[in-house]
Amino acid sequence: MGKVVLVTGAARQLGGRFIRRIQREPGVERVIAVDAGVPAHRLGAAQFIQADIRQPAIARVLAEEAVDTVVHLDVTGVPRGGGRASQKEANVIGTMQLLGACQKSPSVQRLVVKSSTGVYGSAARDPAVFTEATQPKALPSGGFAKDTVEVEGYVRGFARRRPDVAVCVLRFANILGPCADSPLAHYFSMPVLPTVFGYDPRLQFVHEDDVVDVLRLVAARDPHRGVPVSGTFNVAGDGVLLLSQCARRLGRPTLPLLLPAVTWAGAALRAAQVTDFSPEQIRLLTHGRVVQTDLLRETLGFTPSFTTAETFADFARSRGPGLLPPERLRRAVDEVGAVLGSRVSVDEGAHR
Repeated sequence: MGKVVLVTGAARQLGGRFIRRIQREPGVERVIAVDAGVPAHRLGAAQFIQADIRQPAIARVLAEEAVDTVVHLDVTGVPRGGGRASQKEANVIGTMQLLGACQKSPSVQRLVVKSSTGVYGSAARDPAVFTEATQPKALPSGGFAKDTVEVEGYVRGFARRRPDVAVCVLRFANILGPCADSPLAHYFSMPVLPTVFGYDPRLQFVHEDDVVDVLRLVAARDPHRGVPVSGTFNVAGDGVLLLSQCARRLGRPTLPLLLPAVTWAGAALRAAQVTDFSPEQIRLLTHGRVVQTDLLRETLGFTPSFTTAETFADFARSRGPGLLPPERLRRAVDEVGAVLGSRVSVDEGAHR
């Protein structure tokens, strides 16, 4: 008998891609796709069950289908219909209900949870690089980042109660790619990018293809063959990009604003439903965030195919040209830098 894999969040693009991919694994017998909404995309040969994981019915699905592997992808930063309150309920209450069902199910042997590097927060006193063991200087106070902190807390509790289950938490950096649907992807799609005056944060990205690949790797491994699949792992592409570099590569001008003005602009954009320019995203675009991925490579044996720069380049191509051609913008910035550099040299020579 092969694995029976249950995947939550089937109606989202990432969930659909993973469901189609995991079916091709030789050890997988059946895939059960679950979501409260009906997917608009194909799911291959997967069995779709329309169910809300916030409801007790999810326990019946686990029992009736004899599920042994649960991949929980329905933890998302994209608000559902009903706004932030509905999003938090789906992320946190949905996870609690799912974990309760897994705890009662003797057939469940593995749990994989999609999390976010947002659990580290973004603050002025943050370390240069976060490891999985780093304690944040200030826990996220709201939004999706706070949801992920709560979700991971419940997952740790589940792991203590069911030590026989292999539990793997994957903390993804900001996911980008041609099909990316996230608040940050919406931000980078704006014709003009509001930024915080005086700050140029370091950012990391992970390509949606790498997200699917690492989920497949973890979900398809056999925990009874001595292969380590338990633990918490940062997942991000190599390297970093400054926000200013991202803007230039998109060909989009920036609009530097004082922090209070950015906060006001974020509230206005949310009210107009242009993008979810949340306080946590403003903190990210102020202080940035970089994580270490040594455990991902050494323990899981996984190296992302795309670097941060390559991930962003693929995303930028999918968004088309901005208001300013990137090459022309890059040359202009280089020319201004050269002029300023020569002027500094002249001034220094005059003072000698």
